[in-house]
Amino acid sequence: MISIPELALLAAAGYRATQLAVHDTILDPARDKVFAWHERLPESKPRTFVIALISCVYCMGWWLSGALLATWLLATGQWHEAPLLVHGIEWFAVAGAAVFLNRVDDTLGRVAP
Repeated sequence: MISIPELALLAAAGYRATQLAVHDTILDPARDKVFAWHERLPESKPRTFVIALISCVYCMGWWLSGALLATWLLATGQWHEAPLLVHGIEWFAVAGAAVFLNRVDDTLGRVAP
């Protein structure tokens, strides 16, 4: 099982990865291409799903947190130290903490001038 410092590190990484994927201008060209792809066939359910995924901090944050956690567990040799169910619970913890950081950022962004 991951420790509290590892959870904090992974939550911060999940927050930052989510911000990069959903909001940061460095990925605007890639997102613009996906949006243009969707506009060519807007009634397509798979294309609409992709747009929803890349536009939603909760959706994207969930999958990025899972990818970060899996990478961390494999890179540190912790994957086989706990049952898969425990890793699933860790995924919820990492994603939840990352979403909390996104909510704090959103709230402070509205409060700050």
